[in-house]
Amino acid sequence: MQVIDRKDNPLLNRVEIRFVWNHPNSPTPDLSQMIAAAAKAEPGAKEDLVFIKDVSTRFGMPRTTGLALIYSSEEASSIEPNFIVKRHKRVRGDESSDEGGDE
Repeated sequence: MQVIDRKDNPLLNRVEIRFVWNHPNSPTPDLSQMIAAAAKAEPGAKEDLVFIKDVSTRFGMPRTTGLALIYSSEEASSIEPNFIVKRHKRVRGDESSDEGGDE
């Protein structure tokens, strides 16, 4: 994963990272791989406070681009929409604590 752009957003207590991931001869990286790579790219980041958005893979090209939002605290990450939080919890394996049909 290569970081293209990194912005501090102090108003929302997060770091926004635009990335490009070249993956020749391998499949498109899944969400858990992108979360782990984004957490590794930002020193001190916790994987449960990383949210991946705007992922795009060009047809016929082994290149994926996206946006990683890395929050500084659980409280700051509460602005993320519920469907994004549920998707990331499912990937992390801790969805069982949040079983509910409030969509």
